[in-house]
Amino acid sequence: MGNIVAIVGRPNVGKSTFFNRLIQRREAIIDSVSGVTRDRHYGKSDWNGKRFSLIDTGGYVKGSDDIFEEEIDKQVELAIEEADAIIFMVDVESGVTSMDEEVANLLRRVNKPVLLAVNKVDNNKRLANAVEFYSLGLGDYFPIASTNGSGTGDLLDALIEALPEVEDDEESELPRFAVVGRPNAGKSSFINALIGEDRYIVTDIAGTTRDSIDTRYNRFGFEFNLVDTAGIRRKSKVKENLEFYSVMRSVRAIENADVCLLVLDATRGFDGQVQNIFWLAQRNNKGIVILVNKWDLVDKETNTMKEYEAVIRREIEPFTDVPIIFISVLNKQRVFKAIETAVKVFESRSKKIKTRQLNDVMLPIIEKNPPPAYKGKFVKIKFCMQLPTPHPQFAFFCNLPQYVRDPYKRFIENKLRQEFDFQGVPISIFFRKK
Repeated sequence: MGNIVAIVGRPNVGKSTFFNRLIQRREAIIDSVSGVTRDRHYGKSDWNGKRFSLIDTGGYVKGSDDIFEEEIDKQVELAIEEADAIIFMVDVESGVTSMDEEVANLLRRVNKPVLLAVNKVDNNKRLANAVEFYSLGLGDYFPIASTNGSGTGDLLDALIEALPEVEDDEESELPRFAVVGRPNAGKSSFINALIGEDRYIVTDIAGTTRDSIDTRYNRFGFEFNLVDTAGIRRKSKVKENLEFYSVMRSVRAIENADVCLLVLDATRGFDGQVQNIFWLAQRNNKGIVILVNKWDLVDKETNTMKEYEAVIRREIEPFTDVPIIFISVLNKQRVFKAIETAVKVFESRSKKIKTRQLNDVMLPIIEKNPPPAYKGKFVKIKFCMQLPTPHPQFAFFCNLPQYVRDPYKRFIENKLRQEFDFQGVPISIFFRKK
């Protein structure tokens, strides 16, 4: 489990530039998968060997200035609740604004590390001007220029220093299943249906569930921890950007889970926000089961299960090998099947294939369908093995790894899925030099 760091501040102070700077070098390396950087506001970064998740709270606020005020307060409060450390960014060009003071007021009461970053300090005159930010009462500040990166090293050193030690909860060897999805898709009702008691107050206001709750589930011979992603503490009349809130809330639950049960409302479809949560789980290499809830409300004339499923699979390409189950929590339809499937996905995700068996199965397939020659060079794959990691990763050793193209990687991945059944589990495949 990594730490979560939130970047807060009013619009246009350079949060996104800073955020992109921190995740870029890594993202570019990790995510050679097509279409993975769909969510621009969440990424992983590391500094001096310590990894953390970074959330940029900017970029979500749209509207007039007075809405800004309110929105930023909300974002800062959410960041205070969800993050382990907060980087508060201000801009030396505009000096201390009333909105900065407002954010500082909220942050002064927090007993979490807050680092004040004064951005756009790219010459000595501006360095001198930055002194006025002492007036915010947050102690020392870090002068940085996120466009060219100057000063970010010192800021990150201090950040790593300030982050709490993450203790692994090794004592619980039980699989952790997170129930995720957008507000009002029926996550709490799904958990109630499983546990069989209304220990959640389920009302019709979006976001009525309080903090994230772990429940030990032990019935029908299954035992696991159920992680509920918190709804959002909010009045229903605030119709503001739910997108950001549900994604931010899902981050921690997803990172701490083995399998994510993604609940979506059949009447609303597999929309942008649900997709964001899906890619978040996929990018974190978690097992995934998609649960289409409220299937009883869908007009069956126009929509058969097959068609509906096909639409979802189109949206999640290239990772289409994911179980999709149609449930109705209200009528307790297929709720148990959902859990059975999650257990199966968990087992697949922790499966270890013996090297000998892997080679016996895969090498003949590769011999029949070798990688296409590239620039007249032939790639010869000699040996493969599964790497000792928490989720399935495979290394294929060959003479010219740089010539193996994406379509062939997908071919190998599909064969692995067919032969060894990795439904619902993201697989990573590496080609390496022997």
